[in-house]
Amino acid sequence: MNILYIEHYAGSPEMGMEFRPYYLAREWVKMGHHVRIVAGDYSHLRIRNPAVEKNFQTETTDGIDYVWIKTGQYTGNGAARALTMFRFVWKLWKNAKMIAENWKPDVIITSSTYPLDTYAGQRIKKKTKNHALLIHEVHDMWPITLIELGGMKKSNPFVQLIQMGENSFCRHSDYVVSLLCAAKDYFVEHGMKPEKFKVVMNGIVLDEWENAKPLPEEHKQKLDALHMQGKFVVCFFGSITKSYAIDYLLDAVEKLNGARAAVVIVGEGNQKEELMRRTAGREDSVFLPKISKGSIPSLLEEADCCYVGALHNDMFRFGICMNKLFDSMMSGKPILYAVDAPNNFITDYDCGISVKAEDADALADGLSKMLSLSPAERNRMGQNGRNAVLNHFTYEKLAKQFEEIFRR
Repeated sequence: MNILYIEHYAGSPEMGMEFRPYYLAREWVKMGHHVRIVAGDYSHLRIRNPAVEKNFQTETTDGIDYVWIKTGQYTGNGAARALTMFRFVWKLWKNAKMIAENWKPDVIITSSTYPLDTYAGQRIKKKTKNHALLIHEVHDMWPITLIELGGMKKSNPFVQLIQMGENSFCRHSDYVVSLLCAAKDYFVEHGMKPEKFKVVMNGIVLDEWENAKPLPEEHKQKLDALHMQGKFVVCFFGSITKSYAIDYLLDAVEKLNGARAAVVIVGEGNQKEELMRRTAGREDSVFLPKISKGSIPSLLEEADCCYVGALHNDMFRFGICMNKLFDSMMSGKPILYAVDAPNNFITDYDCGISVKAEDADALADGLSKMLSLSPAERNRMGQNGRNAVLNHFTYEKLAKQFEEIFRR
């Protein structure tokens, strides 16, 4: 099949986030499909943006054709970013006939953070002679996120425009593929037929675990020292921001009053300095610099337990799909989990201990229970998580799951 994947912010391992389009496309190429990823020439998420001289400039990476649209640069989330969205969608909409006739897509996936790309996808579909399948992929709940988290009013013209786009993809897509498992009823309220809803989550890339990069020496030495002291290492990795509720974990360890647990926090973020000041002089907390994505498996190999937490967030009512959760499960280590969401893999797969979010006392009880388990029991939990990922959440399996939708 010819697959057209429209994702304004798509990246690659070399360029940086977003990774999902690349990982899915790479697997589809292995299956024998031809994949074009259409993306904007600039994204705030990427480490490196491509040098693009003209619209529809193409380069091939790992068998995937990346097609670049010149959209312009922006900073922040203001009018300049909105203009890049309009340029991206307009240029695809305007060239829909050329795209349909020259590329002959069998499947069109619209997947940008904002839903306006559905208009381009719908127009390209109409111009195809083979009645291409149109799939809208949802990973960010716009516009409700803009309203509930961004503080924008429903009457805001931009919010109203985004709402029109959401209503349109609900009504006119052949399928809606969501990373969020509990979003079905919401989309039905906005015009989607229930049978159109499909869930394809994130997951792990198996070869990144089979060919993991080593830990930096600083990290290895510190972790070795903690193990020599007989410490039970609870590891958090990722952005050190309030949203991940790391302060509750540090409070929980302090409540255990001398227990052998030590928290190792690996990453950078705007809360790091504050947390380091709060824990100055404590032997139960260690902060280490950010490491590359490829070194995460080596880091978790040195942990005894992984921490995955988040502040209570009303948006989680639609479900949660955190990359760090799949990495933690794949590590084969038990997980201390403090997230309030309708889907809970920790209880579903019995791969750790789940407690209430934003509750240091509950976390302390959970960690105390984790410490009281036998090594064999913790290993059993860890292996349950790893087996769940291998059975359901590798990108090879996710791409096949997505491909089954193509063939319906």
